[in-house]
Amino acid sequence: MALGGNPIFNGKNFRGATQAPPVPQAPYGQAQYGQPYGQQPYGQQSYGRAPGQVMDGQGGWGQQQNMTDEQLQQMYNQPAAGPADTGRMTYDDVIVKTAACLGVLLVGAAVTMFVSMGLASLLMIVGALGGFVLALVNTFKKQPSPALILGYAGLEGLFLGGLTRVLDTMYPGVGLQAVIGTLSVFTVTLLLFKSGKVRATPKAMKFFMIALVGYALFSVVNLVMMMTGLTSEPFGLRSGIIGVVIGILAIGLAAFSLVMDFTSIEAGVQAGAPQRFSWTAAFGLTVTLVWLYVEIIRVLAILRGED
Repeated sequence: MALGGNPIFNGKNFRGATQAPPVPQAPYGQAQYGQPYGQQPYGQQSYGRAPGQVMDGQGGWGQQQNMTDEQLQQMYNQPAAGPADTGRMTYDDVIVKTAACLGVLLVGAAVTMFVSMGLASLLMIVGALGGFVLALVNTFKKQPSPALILGYAGLEGLFLGGLTRVLDTMYPGVGLQAVIGTLSVFTVTLLLFKSGKVRATPKAMKFFMIALVGYALFSVVNLVMMMTGLTSEPFGLRSGIIGVVIGILAIGLAAFSLVMDFTSIEAGVQAGAPQRFSWTAAFGLTVTLVWLYVEIIRVLAILRGED
């Protein structure tokens, strides 16, 4: 599992769900794990039981009923229980729940398109702050909550919708370009991951962590300078050619974060994680896609502003 990437997948609960617990060994003279006291291991005959006998409801031994060839064949032809039948996470679960999150996000974004510009800007701020709070709650919550995860998606929809409307007013068409760019990066990253050409190797993880920490520090400094008026540029230090280069780096980091998300989801499915953690996987993918979209639309706005 790719550690050090998306904190949602690196949480104790999701990471623990992808690791099968060891089977405890029974002390000498005690029943084996999972067997009631006095029950013999499979394949061994109990004391006092004749071959072909089973325990009846009175606690005694009765004769086992013979099954017909048709009944045996019917049992043999029944399909084996899959992960969905045993309550385990599957790729289909993750896809469906991710689609639900993105659907709610689109609904939230659509709301900002049918209100005034002033209200859309206000909803953008509310969505950004509310989405940040719910992101923290969902990240550190012991068990995934579908309602809170969908609530996060709705708030992020307000944020992205308001941001898109503001920038699209300044630079017409930039919103559609950002959507196409996000879908393109996601599709290419998924295909490269499925083909095995891109993997979250330990060496790549070290580079990613160094670059991510550096980018985070730069973003904090840039935000402080913008809030204190030390820079008058609309994107602060992220203007001009420097802003474009940093933006491309950020898009690369978000794309590699998708690779780590795919790696974590793959590990969860292979380890048979409980089905409820498919909501955690959907939440993690939604967070990364929101980050990717913001970086792409910001780079596009910087490029359009230089025209």
